[in-house]
Amino acid sequence: MYPSSELVLNKNGQVYHLGLSPENLAEKVILVGDQDRVALISAYFDSIEHQSHHREFVCHTGMYQGKRISVLSTGIGTDNIDIVVNELDALVNIDLEKRIDLPTKTALTLVRIGTCGILQPEIPVHAYILSTHAFGLDNIAHFYDVSFTDEELKINDSLMNHLNLPPKIQPYTISADENLVNALRSELTHEGITVTSSGFYAPQGRKLRLPLATKNLNENLTDFRFDNRKVTNFEMESSALFVLGKNLGHACATICLGVANRPNQQFSKGYESEMKELVQYVLDRI
Repeated sequence: MYPSSELVLNKNGQVYHLGLSPENLAEKVILVGDQDRVALISAYFDSIEHQSHHREFVCHTGMYQGKRISVLSTGIGTDNIDIVVNELDALVNIDLEKRIDLPTKTALTLVRIGTCGILQPEIPVHAYILSTHAFGLDNIAHFYDVSFTDEELKINDSLMNHLNLPPKIQPYTISADENLVNALRSELTHEGITVTSSGFYAPQGRKLRLPLATKNLNENLTDFRFDNRKVTNFEMESSALFVLGKNLGHACATICLGVANRPNQQFSKGYESEMKELVQYVLDRI
């Protein structure tokens, strides 16, 4: 039995941060960082049955072409993803009244739609970047007893050797769900390893007034190759999504719209229409 200090619920018996009850959630969930992007996506729904807003977590659930889908904003960063994935899992796999595991486990489909910085010069701004793996420069995985495949460990070791990171930085590498990646793959997508950073500035190689502890981080990421795999982009959520979701039995993937090409020092002048096209692309494939 999970005590009230561990499985924290609000006064309505809902998961504490998301403010959701089990009946509010669909088994297909689109995750976005930006609260405003929830309404942009649910505008494509044929009907909306649930809307809620608690803190930065906005949720709309409805029907799209016969599929029941939830859209949930997570805010920025892997710390928020830790909350989101654990509470989504609790909604479908724990009896919140009895505070015990449900006898039958439910596997969610969790697809993150985001924006990212591109790390390969040949990939254009506004390209679709589909993550096969996430290289986590955060520490979420280190607080859980989770497992990694031989391939994930080999990629991680190779990246660490190539980057020559300071000892205080201990990354991990985790794969996206293969079937979900296959469903999102097309001639429009660029695939590769996504770097998940714990911040926007120094953790992504940006220098303003403070000096950087890493040297040539972006250049080394761009140059990395492992069995024809390359590092395609920077973002701030996927490693935690993949490692927690995978180990809890959920199918997870990330597809991002590239809004900045870091090697070419280019940034999008506006991407509203391109983001709408990506939303439609994902809705039709999950």
